[in-house]
Amino acid sequence: MNFEPETLNLKGERLLITVGGTREAVDPVRFISNHSSGKMGFALAEAAAKRGAEVTVVAGITTAEPPENVKIIRAASAAEMHGAVMKELKNATVFIGAAAVADYRPKTVAGEKIKKTVNNLILELEKTPDILANVSKNRGENLLVVGFAAETNDVVVNARAKMEKKNLDLIVANDVAKNGAGFNSDANAATILKRGSNEKIEISLISKREMADKILDEVLKSRQSQKS
Repeated sequence: MNFEPETLNLKGERLLITVGGTREAVDPVRFISNHSSGKMGFALAEAAAKRGAEVTVVAGITTAEPPENVKIIRAASAAEMHGAVMKELKNATVFIGAAAVADYRPKTVAGEKIKKTVNNLILELEKTPDILANVSKNRGENLLVVGFAAETNDVVVNARAKMEKKNLDLIVANDVAKNGAGFNSDANAATILKRGSNEKIEISLISKREMADKILDEVLKSRQSQKS
């Protein structure tokens, strides 16, 4: 069953979406980050708002333009994004973790710019807060939790393992090494997996805006199953 995206079929739903990348400071001028543009997350926010949902976006570092008619909360680091998400979570019926959040950050941040005085510099890293796992642990009874898995190999296997480990309802698996898809591109290809099902929903290369509607179709189906 496919839903007509122009209808207000998400009216009454409150979506909380993370978007973009994060920056983890090394010193006052350097940081660890990634290539996320925010295009996929903002496409989801735009599509959900057009379907009648109330949308809140927690956005990290982005190069894409945010859509209108959505609430934007900026958060540069993984810790800031985690704090903003946990604060907003109680209001959401659907959480979509589309941000590319850093898994690690420098254990200590230099107070001054690190000078190039040695040939080798060792940075000690520590884990950042796991936003998806903590959302799942703190979910209300009716919250639907959707994750993304950006992979370069064994895409479906790794995505399914992530879904099970973090107790997600759906996961969108992306092969970011695929030509024309992934970070910074305007198109994407994906496989959507659902918890408790062996079904694989394969979506070939299409625009990220079209992909957003495909993902929201599956979100809507899962929400309807939750309510029945």
